[in-house]
Amino acid sequence: MDPKGLALLLPPATLATLADSWLQEDCPGFNYTALAVGLARRAASFALKVEVECSSLQEATEAVEAGADFVLLDNFRPEELHPTAEALKARFPRVGVEASGGITLGNLPQFCGPHIDVISLGMLTQAAPALDFSLKLFADGATPVPHARRS
Repeated sequence: MDPKGLALLLPPATLATLADSWLQEDCPGFNYTALAVGLARRAASFALKVEVECSSLQEATEAVEAGADFVLLDNFRPEELHPTAEALKARFPRVGVEASGGITLGNLPQFCGPHIDVISLGMLTQAAPALDFSLKLFADGATPVPHARRS
């Protein structure tokens, strides 16, 4: 089936959730990134930014050409990250570039550079302890009864 036929058969939400690899294998001419960015643009307010997670310069270029405001360069080593970000900024000076994946406080300086606008450290949230709490509502006049919870 051709990509346009596929897009007509499936609702946009379903189409947007299909795996990249499946679309690339079965519909090599299908521009999944352009579809996803277009759907995000239509669904979001004009004031919101659209960001696309990318794993190569080619993917990042496709994302920006499709209208993404930011690209997230995920799991790049510093020696790959900086040339990729520089190439993107040379061609698309207004695009925001975010670095993410494998970044810790110990190696953070290696990811800082003139073409990197945002750096995300997932370890800040992944290492945070969980807090168990409830938002139960009680009827007017009812008194909640506290109880101990065993871990």
